[in-house]
Amino acid sequence: MGLAIYQVDAFTDRPFAGNPAGVCPLPLAAFPAAGWMQAVAAEMNVEETAFLVRRRDGSGFDLRWFTPTVEVELCGHATLASAHLLWEIGLVAAEEPIRFHTLSGVLGAARDGEWIELDFPAEPASALAEAPPRLAEMLGASPVWVGANRFDLAIELADEAAVRSLAPDLRRLAALPYRGILVTARAAAPGYDIVSRFFAPATGINEDPVTGSAHCCLGPYWSERLGKNPLLAYQASTRGGQVRVELAGHRVHLGGQAVTVLRGELAGAAAAGLEPWAPAPRKPAPWLLRRRRRDRTINSS
Repeated sequence: MGLAIYQVDAFTDRPFAGNPAGVCPLPLAAFPAAGWMQAVAAEMNVEETAFLVRRRDGSGFDLRWFTPTVEVELCGHATLASAHLLWEIGLVAAEEPIRFHTLSGVLGAARDGEWIELDFPAEPASALAEAPPRLAEMLGASPVWVGANRFDLAIELADEAAVRSLAPDLRRLAALPYRGILVTARAAAPGYDIVSRFFAPATGINEDPVTGSAHCCLGPYWSERLGKNPLLAYQASTRGGQVRVELAGHRVHLGGQAVTVLRGELAGAAAAGLEPWAPAPRKPAPWLLRRRRRDRTINSS
C-alpha cells in the first residue's frame, strides 16, 4: 500500500514559482524514525519536506520539517504548504483554522479569502558589535547593517539593486555559525516595501526561493525603520515570491498563497519505514555546533 505525498508551491498564486515544499500527511499516531523522514526529504530534493501527524486530542497536527540534509526548527513556506494541502484534500474543514505543534511552539494558520495567514513567533535580530571577518568579501557587497537572531545572520544592503545582483561565495558562507544569511533592502519596485534574498548553504540550500521564517526577522526590523505595519515583501530569487508581513506584538502574521503541483505516492519499500519508532536524540545541525563552539570561545576569553 502506498503513502500519499504532495508537492506544493508556496508564496505564489501560480505553479512553478514561489518555494516548493513536499507535504506528507502520515496515517500514524506518532512520527516514524527521523532517518526515514530525512531519506524521504532527500528523495524529494526540494527546499523542505513537511511531515504531519494528527493529534489524538483534536488540538491540531504535529509538524516537522526536513531539508534534503537536516531537520530545521522553523519553516514558513512548508507550513503554508501544509495548511493549503490539509484544506484542499479535506483533512480539515475549509473554514476551520489549524494549529501546528512544532519545535518552535504552536503555529497557527487561517484562511483569508484566497490567502492563508500564518501566526509565527517574531524573531528580531540584534546588531552585532563586529561583523564576521571578511563578510563584505564573502558577499561581494558592503553591508549597511549587520545583526543576528537565534537562526540567521541578517544584513541590510544599500538598495534593491545590490540585493538582486548579489553573487556571494556560498562555500565560505556555509562555514559561518548560522542557519542562513538573510540580505535585505528597501524595495524600489512599485507596490513593495522591502526586498530580500536568503542563502542557506549550511543546511543544503544554496538559495531559498521564498523564506517565510526569514520574514519573522524582517517584520520587526523594517516596521521600525519604515514606521509602517503591515508590509508587503518580495523575495528576489529566480522563482520569486511575495509575503504579506504584519507585526503583532511578539508574533508576526505572514500571508501567502499556494498551489499544489504534484500528487503521488511512496510505493513498496519506500513506505516501509512507516512504523512509529521511539524518538531518537536529535542531533544539532552543523551550523549550530559551530555557533556553540564560537560562543564558548567568546565566553572563555
